[in-house]
Formats: sequence, structure tokens, C-alpha cells
Amino acid sequence: MLEKIAQIIKREMDLKDIEITRETKIIEDLGADSLDAVELIMTLEDEFGVTVSDEVAQNFKTVGDIIDFLESNQ
Repeated sequence: MLEKIAQIIKREMDLKDIEITRETKIIEDLGADSLDAVELIMTLEDEFGVTVSDEVAQNFKTVGDIIDFLESNQ
């Protein structure tokens, strides 16, 4: 799951030489702004067939938070 999420993040945010782990912080480590975050959530919804409410999305601080949500909602 981590590898797939990392690939999506790298593709969506045009990142290349960065290691993404469960502990990677979306804003602080990856430099995501609010538009990046919205686009990432929309892509994850499409890729995994889930719906992420705004309230839930605001709680995504790390890549691990995203993985935990996706694993519990598949």
C-alpha cells in the first residue's frame, strides 16, 4: 500500500528524488499546499473508489494517516 500511495503522491506533486514513508508529513515534508492536498484527495478517491469527506481529509497529516484511512475503507 505504501508503495502505491508514494507513487501517486510523487506523480501528483511532481516529486522525484524523495523517499516517502508512513511518517512523511504531507505539508511540512512534501511542501503540499491546499490545492495540492485537494488534488491528491481527488486522485486517491478515483484510484481507490472511496469518498473522503472534508473533515476526514483535514486530519491527514502524514502518509500513514492516508494509508490507515484507505485500509479501513476498502
